[in-house]
Amino acid sequence: MSLVVQKYGGTSVADTEKIKNVARRVVATREKGHQVVVVISALGDTTDRLLELAHSISRRPPARELDMLLSTGEQISVALLSMAIHELGHDAISFTGAQVGLITDSTHTKAKILRVEGGSIEDSLRQGKIVIVAGFQGVTVDNQITTLGRGGSDTTAVALAAALGAEVCEIYTDVDGVFTADPRLVPEARKIPRLSYEEMLEMAATGAKVLQLRSVEFARNYGVVIHVRSSFHEGEGTWIVPAEESMERAIISGVTHELGEAKVTVQDVPDRPGVAASLFRALADANINVDMIIQNVSEDNRTSISFTVMKEDAEKAAQISREVAERLGASGVTVDDGIAKVSLVGAGMKTHPGVAAQMFEALAERGINIEMISTSTIKISCVVRADRVEEAVRAIHSKFGLEKGVVFRE
Repeated sequence: MSLVVQKYGGTSVADTEKIKNVARRVVATREKGHQVVVVISALGDTTDRLLELAHSISRRPPARELDMLLSTGEQISVALLSMAIHELGHDAISFTGAQVGLITDSTHTKAKILRVEGGSIEDSLRQGKIVIVAGFQGVTVDNQITTLGRGGSDTTAVALAAALGAEVCEIYTDVDGVFTADPRLVPEARKIPRLSYEEMLEMAATGAKVLQLRSVEFARNYGVVIHVRSSFHEGEGTWIVPAEESMERAIISGVTHELGEAKVTVQDVPDRPGVAASLFRALADANINVDMIIQNVSEDNRTSISFTVMKEDAEKAAQISREVAERLGASGVTVDDGIAKVSLVGAGMKTHPGVAAQMFEALAERGINIEMISTSTIKISCVVRADRVEEAVRAIHSKFGLEKGVVFRE
């Protein structure tokens, strides 16, 4: 009997009727002869409402208490789904992250999974039960509740699939799969049938919201096959699988965008060895992830360093940068939250010259200025003004003809 892990997002369980629909889908999978472990998010916008409550009480809620609060959302949804499955005549049991032994580090609100003990899940499966696990949460070795960050239920599901040896991890959402661009911005965007882990990693890192980045990293590291599917019909979605030499690869897989970043600039920094190390070590020690970095040309042995971080980290990053700038004798620090990032991703671009030039031409033709550029072997990212990013996405998508069909390399 094969094991299937299914994850359902908040929109899939936004109300009682949708919870009942999920229950029917879970039961249908069980009746096909599979063991089923379900990971579920909080109902609808519950997490956002809990965050609003927290910030109405405190401008800077303590991270530990935020985790205590936010973890309650999933506890409601797992209990309700278990009740719905019982109503359909099947035995189900719900667990919190702590109860299944999902052990994390102690970084509140952004915890990383250290291991999955999973004994309670395996015992329940042997008893013929459908197991329902609260996503997005875990527990430290000293029993402190933690959460895994926005989209953390994806990571919970993939981690359980890896620990339990699942045949597949099905991620159910309100879209049909992964598209060549956000279909809300580009209505003609196409669903991508198959992506490698590397392509999905770059797409998740540059703004595609279908999967949390860490869930894809987990899948790649442990060889978990992911199937991103719609909660509302039975059609095929997008398969995330290991890359194979024989696998046809698109020159370009898709265009992504990210509106959640801000740019921090440390001005008039002494241009000498160790300056960048001092700045980015301080940011790393504060658990702040830096995305893009650019250092301007030196003049009179002084320069400026700009970098991007998530907006929720911008204030903290700026404060740390000011402290470092004062020690180094820099003139000041500025924060710009009016930026956005647009990226082009495709495994085939590393053997196909001219991709960057074509992307830059698409932006130039619309008069969109590029402020920063970052590249990897299968990705090109540009920082542009936030109010031009939607136009940038459409221009690049059209320039490469992604709405017409995937162009495969030889």
